[in-house]
Amino acid sequence: MSIRDQQRERVTERLAEHLLATGLTQTSLRSLARAAAVSDRMLLYYFTDKTEVLAAATARIAAHSVAGLATALPDGTKLPPRELILLAAELTSGPEMRRFMRLWVEMIGAAAKGEEPFVTISAQLLGGFKAWLAPRLDVPSGTDRAALAGAIIALVDGLTLVEICSTEADMRATHEALAGLFGKVQK
Repeated sequence: MSIRDQQRERVTERLAEHLLATGLTQTSLRSLARAAAVSDRMLLYYFTDKTEVLAAATARIAAHSVAGLATALPDGTKLPPRELILLAAELTSGPEMRRFMRLWVEMIGAAAKGEEPFVTISAQLLGGFKAWLAPRLDVPSGTDRAALAGAIIALVDGLTLVEICSTEADMRATHEALAGLFGKVQK
């Protein structure tokens, strides 16, 4: 790996942490360069434009998130949808994933307003998470795994909205109601 590539990796890691800490509020090139501890010109030396900067940082965040999820649900593991829903709800409401989920909601909001690069980045992230989740579903042959994965993601994202907009007690009650809907999973 060249020195330029090594430095780009360090910058990308700093940018990922910056986005997780601040959300999308400080995403001008100048604030991104400051967060990466480089000049504006150096940031554009490592990346072609702001879109590539944000894409690299969000891809890094997504990779960290998938790595965390893969620890709980390694390759080759398959679960019935109800178990996968409850596990995903538990995992994504934890403190480490909570930062990612809040940023994800903010990115979806920007995408809903048609703001690039968030339209493109959100679509790529959603596709990646669906592709990761689908093979982990233990369902009968012929089931549309991609559609089912999308439904699970919609449910988990909805839980994130509840978490953002309510109290801790409301969130616990929502998780209990979800467990009641899908039945408690035996561990």
